[in-house]
Amino acid sequence: MTKNTKFYIPDCGLTKVQQMLGGKWKLLLLWYLSEEPKRFGEIRRTFPDITESMLTKQLRELEQDKLIHREVFKVVPPKVEYSLTDLGLKFSPIIEAMHEWGEVNLKN
Repeated sequence: MTKNTKFYIPDCGLTKVQQMLGGKWKLLLLWYLSEEPKRFGEIRRTFPDITESMLTKQLRELEQDKLIHREVFKVVPPKVEYSLTDLGLKFSPIIEAMHEWGEVNLKN
């Protein structure tokens, strides 16, 4: 018999991660941005099922949580680019492992 040493703590690390990544699109956005910076239009075209307002909301939340960086270039027309921060880059191996696990274990 093994002793269960896991119990719920409202402020534990897993709870914090769940709160940060609770949005429907956040994991996918982080995974997509893990290769290189992307412009808003590129992201929008890649995820046609997300509304523009929801995409903006999810990107802003990821920026607030310091997982992505939003850079505005002062050119005409305006150019905005999104990339992972150092914190976001540290999370990339976890997302990649989740992707691989899904590919291997969740086949139809």
